[in-house]
Amino acid sequence: MKWRPVMINMKPLKILPLTNMHRYHAAIARVMLGGVVAFGMAACGSTAPDTAAHDGASPRPQRIVSLNLCADQLLVSLADRTQIAGLTRNAADPEMSAVAGEVAGLRILGNAAEEVLEINPDLVIGMPTRRSAALGALKGRDYPSLDLKTARSVDDIYKGIAATAKAVGHMDRGAILVDGMKSALSDVPNVGKGRVAAYYQRRGFMTGTGTLVDDLMGRAGLVNLAAQIGKPSLAQISLEEMVHAQPDFIIMESSTATISDQGSEMLHHPALRGIPRLYLREAWTVCGGPAYVQAAQSLAQQIARHDAGRAGG
Repeated sequence: MKWRPVMINMKPLKILPLTNMHRYHAAIARVMLGGVVAFGMAACGSTAPDTAAHDGASPRPQRIVSLNLCADQLLVSLADRTQIAGLTRNAADPEMSAVAGEVAGLRILGNAAEEVLEINPDLVIGMPTRRSAALGALKGRDYPSLDLKTARSVDDIYKGIAATAKAVGHMDRGAILVDGMKSALSDVPNVGKGRVAAYYQRRGFMTGTGTLVDDLMGRAGLVNLAAQIGKPSLAQISLEEMVHAQPDFIIMESSTATISDQGSEMLHHPALRGIPRLYLREAWTVCGGPAYVQAAQSLAQQIARHDAGRAGG
């Protein structure tokens, strides 16, 4: 079977002007013709590696191992399936991974050093590899590696995509993917209009500034409550503090939309009932990757629906 792209969640924002919708579809067409998924979903099937964009300085790696979920998602989005020798077990978890539906048939690794030793990878991708317990146990073996920093903004995502694409030998796919993301994100409207939102998690933890979630909120025109009350990148705030702050929106992980455990119970306290909720899949925000586009679109759409509902009475 030949390597073929798969498009997922391709519907444009209904609230976009027609001219922007045309630009959006043009960007998607470029990505499809380039043989890569516009929003980072994996390709299905396999073939011999494409050599069109390789600089020829070194052969493309053919036994690539990922050490964490964020590397999983970039690797699945950019490499040929035949190049991928191992992904982490989180790659197949739909709650955590934006590419969970695309990893069937790929090898899922545990934490054993023996598995890496057996593969003898010619490239290891992770953040960073020196923290890997598996590689730490393999003293004396120096595998080629790519360390990726945690993405705290969409620009960091672009850098991670470019670095990974270069490492796996598909720089053209990386460039097309970034261009497609930029085009789609340019059409996300500023529907937040400076309103305040809190990204509230289990047990009262709130995500602060200098984070990918903060960057995402700004993309939709929202102001992070954490910035207003001087909280760090992650802080635990009490129910009383949240009630007193009265943000315009509370953003929650979709998995906490209902009470599933003691940690999510406080998010549904009656005192917070009057604050509108917005929901995002954890798989879109846990890592900096192409799924950032889906998160931004979803956030803008939910705010627009909320505003339309209020306008309609």
